[in-house]
Amino acid sequence: MDWVRGDALGRGSFATVSLAIPTTNPNQFPSLTAVKSAEAQTSCWLRNEKHVLDRLGSSSPRIIRCFGDDCSFENGVEYYNLFLEYAAGGSLADELKNHDGQISEHEAREYTRAIVEGLSHVHKSGFVHCDIKLQNILVFGDGGIKIADFGLAREAGQKQEKSECRGTPMFMSPEQATGGECESPADIWALGCTIVEMVTGKPAWQVEKGASMWSLLLRIGVGEEVPEIPNNLSEDGKDFIEKCFIKDPKKRWSAEMLLKHPFLINDGTVPFKRVHESPRSHFDFPDWVSSVTNSLPSSPEFQDKWDFDDGFCSPEDRLRQLLTVNRPASWSESDGWSSVR
Repeated sequence: MDWVRGDALGRGSFATVSLAIPTTNPNQFPSLTAVKSAEAQTSCWLRNEKHVLDRLGSSSPRIIRCFGDDCSFENGVEYYNLFLEYAAGGSLADELKNHDGQISEHEAREYTRAIVEGLSHVHKSGFVHCDIKLQNILVFGDGGIKIADFGLAREAGQKQEKSECRGTPMFMSPEQATGGECESPADIWALGCTIVEMVTGKPAWQVEKGASMWSLLLRIGVGEEVPEIPNNLSEDGKDFIEKCFIKDPKKRWSAEMLLKHPFLINDGTVPFKRVHESPRSHFDFPDWVSSVTNSLPSSPEFQDKWDFDDGFCSPEDRLRQLLTVNRPASWSESDGWSSVR
């Protein structure tokens, strides 16, 4: 497609998003198409997004569509460009601002159902998103939402390099914080953090101003602390989030299980009776403490690889080692994207 770059929509750490205006064959793509661009030599995350979206296909209405890619030369610089659906409503982070910082439980339920449907498709297709958060859920003109930003996504079960960990620290699961493990349960934990932020307008983890990223990872990965469940939710809503915040990834509910949870099935008029007796099925597992791993946490925002002794030690020891490493303390819930709409 011959096209020219239109108005900028947003900028991030690895790419910029603009409108793509076709100059020939305008029927090839929708009249409004977004183009996500990065300099060719630093476009690995964007090329990974293209690969994942191609594998996911267009069969799920909850996954953003990709229309192709190309390379361009602009002002002497080569860019890799990815053409995607244009989301007129921005992201769920924008939607939260439009609702004065708090989304009602009824709307949050509808958004959550759509996200879980998308995650179910991603996980069934053999992938993990690795960066679920409000900024990566796009809102379209009809009010529908789709999961986007698959740059950090990976194939499930794929061997990881030591110390590799993908995602945004505020949304990391215990297994990511202690060992860098990012499989489908990590997306479910991040979903829980996303719901909490939707209904409260605040991050799931409350941290003091000036606190280090490592102190947050220590809280996430060690011990039994989990984010606080919002009091303004129904019993169904509270129970749903608790199923996302089970610390042992093996016992955390899957997307398929969550689709059958009363929070997504009920319309809010029929209360869900919570079970407090002994478990009778795999739906009743308690919040077990996460298992020990011998990998190390890091953030995709920091591309350096850290070398540590290969000897086995507990997550507590590993994280205490990290506290002595002088690294940039950039761990906010945002990955640096700024809206320029």
